[in-house]
Amino acid sequence: MAGVADAAAPGSSGDGRRGGAPEQLQQQDAGRGERKSSCSSGESRPPVGGSGQPPPPQRTETLGFYESDRERKKKKSVSDLSLLRFISAELTRGYFLEHNEAKYTERRERVYTCMRIPRELEKLMFFGIFLCLDAFLYVFTLLPLRVFLALFQFITLPCYGLRDRRLLQPAQVCDIFKGVILVICYFMMHYVDYSMMYHLIRGQSVIKLYIIYNMLEVADRLFSSFGQDILDALYWTATEPKERKRAHIGVIPHFFMAVLYVFLHAILIMVQATTLNVAFNSHNKSLLTIMMSNNFVEIKGSVFKKFEKNNLFQMSNSDIKERFTNYVLLLIVCLRNMEQFSWNPDHLWVLFPDVCMVIASEIAVDIVKHAFITKFNDITADVYSEYRASLAFDLVSSRQKNAYTDYSDSVSRRMGFIPLPLAVLLIRVVTSSIKVQGVLAYACVVLFYCGLISLKVLNSIVLLGKSCQYVKEAKMEEKLFSPPPTSTPGKPPSKPQSKFKSTQGISTDESFSASVTNQPAHQKENNTSLLVTSNSDQFLTTPDGEDKDISQDNSELKHRSSKKDLLEIDRFTICGNRID
Repeated sequence: MAGVADAAAPGSSGDGRRGGAPEQLQQQDAGRGERKSSCSSGESRPPVGGSGQPPPPQRTETLGFYESDRERKKKKSVSDLSLLRFISAELTRGYFLEHNEAKYTERRERVYTCMRIPRELEKLMFFGIFLCLDAFLYVFTLLPLRVFLALFQFITLPCYGLRDRRLLQPAQVCDIFKGVILVICYFMMHYVDYSMMYHLIRGQSVIKLYIIYNMLEVADRLFSSFGQDILDALYWTATEPKERKRAHIGVIPHFFMAVLYVFLHAILIMVQATTLNVAFNSHNKSLLTIMMSNNFVEIKGSVFKKFEKNNLFQMSNSDIKERFTNYVLLLIVCLRNMEQFSWNPDHLWVLFPDVCMVIASEIAVDIVKHAFITKFNDITADVYSEYRASLAFDLVSSRQKNAYTDYSDSVSRRMGFIPLPLAVLLIRVVTSSIKVQGVLAYACVVLFYCGLISLKVLNSIVLLGKSCQYVKEAKMEEKLFSPPPTSTPGKPPSKPQSKFKSTQGISTDESFSASVTNQPAHQKENNTSLLVTSNSDQFLTTPDGEDKDISQDNSELKHRSSKKDLLEIDRFTICGNRID
């Protein structure tokens, strides 16, 4: 009964709706007709103002194609599947690199710069190594001849009479001191037993030797930084004009300090060579591998730090000096090993792979280090040509008539390479490894010495020609005729006082003419007046009333320290935050 009632209820309600309200049914049919007509018209009919209907949807663009209505209806049917929409967007999205053209052009230039770094760096290294070789050969070839000529002139001085107030020229005095220091340190090195040092180092563990080698590298840099100052102090103390007020401890104390420095530095380099020799002769080559891996630690310590152009110049000079020193150390190692094997040429081929591996690791580390330093600091590869021109300027300026230093000393200040300790050690190793007996052996020694002189002269001629070319390309000819700096090495020249300006009225053509063969002219009055105004001597010669002027000059130097010229930067000048 309930089911029948339920079934009959809709029918009765429908009948009642049809019978009771025919007008309502007509209104509903009219409303449906209006909705169908609006749907059939679609988007062509504009919305009625104030009706509240949303604007018609616009067609979206994907990779230049408009979506059709059918595709939009399909997307509406799967609107809940967001993963498919994400994948579709990832597969069809596009972008244009030309919208940020400057950024990508800069990245491409960085890649090209990194590709140019090895070539430009090796050109600088090649030139710098030959500069170090020229200064190193000078100690063995021309320095003994210059010392002999200076002593001969001093002995025969009464025959010719005293032409000048000086008995010898300043350059001759410096040469004599260099020769005496070289001879004294050579005889002192005979008291150092190389064999005992070798077995003492060989008995140490690998880790201890690795630590010792790192300590020796740090000590070598410290010795080089202070050693050249000791030698310069000796040369200046011995050649200082007598008219000036002297403020020093005397020539003899400076001489003993110089001898002690050269002797200790030579022992330090001997320990380095002995450690490298132990690494070569070890059976498993573990120490040699660790020492080579130490070069790659330089990349971590240098690449991720801020560098300026002056800092990179210091690092380049350090790399040149380090590479040349390693070549000499490898030569010493080969000599000692060949002596132990009775100069058997077959053993040389045993050492050859290890030598090539050490050299290749040095070159690879330098290339990677400089490539990433220039990349991170936005330094172009053209800066290495400027560095090469600065080194060439030192060589050309040392041949001028107004030269104020010897070229070997200039290389020592610029690169931190001091040839005297290394020359003492090499002479000691060669004389102990090669025994000279008989007339024929001495004849071979004389021929070898003549060959060294020929190599030195040929190297100097080629380097001088190349240096003149580099200086002309860099347009630095005018600086060759400028007066020498009056400040200490590594500091920019101080601003001269007003009372000394009147003493500088000398024509450029007369006082700064270039000459290669003549002796430097002795400028008595002008040099003394200029040297008094240097920053290093002001605390000795300046009265109390001029302290204010000194403080003003020092403040100007502080402001100008960040804009130093490359010619004022030596190996140990502080540029920015660090010394490399």
